Amino acid sequence: MVDENITVSDNSDLDEGGTAELRGYLSKWTNYIHGWQDRFIVLKDSTLSYYKSELESNLGCRGALCLKKAKVKPHEFDDCRFDVSVNDCVWYLRASNPEEKQQWIDILESFKVESGYGTSSDSSSNGGGLRRHGSVTSLQSTGSHGRTSRRLTEKIAELETYSELLSKQSVQLQQYFDKCVASSPQINDEIVEAIDAVKLVDGGVDMRTYTGEVRATGASFRATCGATLATLQHCVDLLRRREKQARQAEELYMALKNQLTEARLASKPGPDHEEGPHSTLPDDEFYDAVETGFDKMEEERCARVVPPAERTRDQVELPPPALDNRLTVHSLWPEINRISSEQIQAAFEEVGGGIGWQLFAEEGDMRMYRREMEVDGMVMDPLKAMHKVRGVSAREMCHYFFNPRYRYEWETTLETMTIVEEISSDALVFHQTFKRIWPASQRDALFWSHVRASDDNTYAVTNHSTSNTDYPPNTGACIRLFVTVCLACRSSWPAGAAPTRDNITTSIAYCSTVNPGGWAPAGVLRAVYKREYPKFLKRFTGYVVDQCRGKPLAI
Repeated sequence: MVDENITVSDNSDLDEGGTAELRGYLSKWTNYIHGWQDRFIVLKDSTLSYYKSELESNLGCRGALCLKKAKVKPHEFDDCRFDVSVNDCVWYLRASNPEEKQQWIDILESFKVESGYGTSSDSSSNGGGLRRHGSVTSLQSTGSHGRTSRRLTEKIAELETYSELLSKQSVQLQQYFDKCVASSPQINDEIVEAIDAVKLVDGGVDMRTYTGEVRATGASFRATCGATLATLQHCVDLLRRREKQARQAEELYMALKNQLTEARLASKPGPDHEEGPHSTLPDDEFYDAVETGFDKMEEERCARVVPPAERTRDQVELPPPALDNRLTVHSLWPEINRISSEQIQAAFEEVGGGIGWQLFAEEGDMRMYRREMEVDGMVMDPLKAMHKVRGVSAREMCHYFFNPRYRYEWETTLETMTIVEEISSDALVFHQTFKRIWPASQRDALFWSHVRASDDNTYAVTNHSTSNTDYPPNTGACIRLFVTVCLACRSSWPAGAAPTRDNITTSIAYCSTVNPGGWAPAGVLRAVYKREYPKFLKRFTGYVVDQCRGKPLAI
């Protein structure tokens, strides 16, 4: 199945053996400043090109890679990312989901196989990546080969000496054999006649004078032949040893070359230097970068001016004083009821005793506590904030916290928000993506949100992560985080008096447990919590006070 973001075109006029054209949008890593950017990628004629957008595809590409010698490598922990490299040039690419990524990888690899540069072709044609020499004499004597080469040269010189000796000795023996033949009478093979040995000795040359010489020459010939064979065997052993050394040297060369290539690529700017468990950023630089991102968001929030006409509150949207019957028949109701009840009960419990709460921030009426907790190396510290706000009611606080209509106005980190399901007037299912805070990866969350009234003028909003088949986790560029958040508010006013803006006080208990869903430095996360949670609570409560100013009090 072809992804909707990818176009594959089969050109009918392509010659036999031609390949289809592939084009579509992928996220491409640009640099530290701009990070990931959508780029229009085109694969045609074994060349991978990219453009800023499809509209600019006829103006010339911004870069291109030849796939014949390219390496395509899926990322080790990002399911949507893959890298394409040719020598020192690397493109870091990210698809919108793993299926789209795999489709790109399959087609890119198919180009390599067709061109004969695929991984399987390399390993089978050259013996697993080692280049075989055509002959032993083509080996270069370098390094550890030097000693073997010198010994081989010596043995070859010995063979030349033995060759001269064998030539002289064979000539001497041949002369002796010729003399024997010349001194012997001619024997007629057709006439059976006994040979008189006495006549043979008396009538011919006395061969006894050559006996010592022949024996000495024969012994020398035999010794020279033995030495020649031993030297030849030694030469064979040296050649085998040299070939083994050559293979080892080439294996070492290839290993060092690969290490050098990896080191060279690792020294280049890339996404792995800033995000994920292989980040090379020190914790202090990481924190400085995150702090800068939050400051920028705060500046953007302060720059937004909300027109007075938009400062309205529909009374119907206020949290209902009783449960909506539609919620009680929903499949999530048992979970919503159980978790909401537990969170409201725990919200106003004391933080002393042996529970382990630590005070980490204090300002005016606000106190913030945490309990350090790590699961599988990820920080999951439960947080609890206690605060008091005057001039607004618990119902109004929870109204603005629950209602998605106002969320963009006080939640500065929110990028997109989708209402997945409207269960009832007091329960919704949300999917939210948060703005990326460099150098951390972007996050998203899927959770149900429920607002309810409780005893003693108390209202509470509880958010808890859930699942939905239409919004699977970690399938795109975002890492799914898991949350359990409760904002519990309780209003009070002087006994015997009617509540007004001037005499009402609302105690707030904000509890939060967040699983970041992926890697982040523990020290940095705790520093961010210490800095951002007090600012968030002050910002939100200040926003509610400002929105309620001059409006009737809703209890």
